Amino acid sequence: MSDATSPNDPAASPAAAPDFDAMTRDIAEVPAVEVIVTVAVNLMSAAAVKLGLTEDGAEHKDLDEARKLVHALAGLLDASATEISSFHAAPLRDGLKSLQLAFREASLVPDEPGQGPGEKYTGPVFG
Repeated sequence: MSDATSPNDPAASPAAAPDFDAMTRDIAEVPAVEVIVTVAVNLMSAAAVKLGLTEDGAEHKDLDEARKLVHALAGLLDASATEISSFHAAPLRDGLKSLQLAFREASLVPDEPGQGPGEKYTGPVFG
């Protein structure tokens, strides 16, 4: 069996190539607030997985990766606080705090108050 792509393979045809012009038009129609909220939700979801908060928890748990994701989420929310309404910001902040508390609980040696992931932006998080 050859590693080369067959001429009949749909993935090899130009029609299968992404239409970047259409993708750009689609992105242009999305309001900035929606993009920010979508990125925040993706960061939250990834952090929850890395914190082991999913059904397969222990299999994907990685606190170093979770720290990075929670910190990035906190930075995004801090930077966008004046750009998104409290309607969007309040549940995102609640989710961030929940992740920060879950991180503290999952850590064998918890960070000092104010030193946990994202606490540079949020201040110390207590349960």
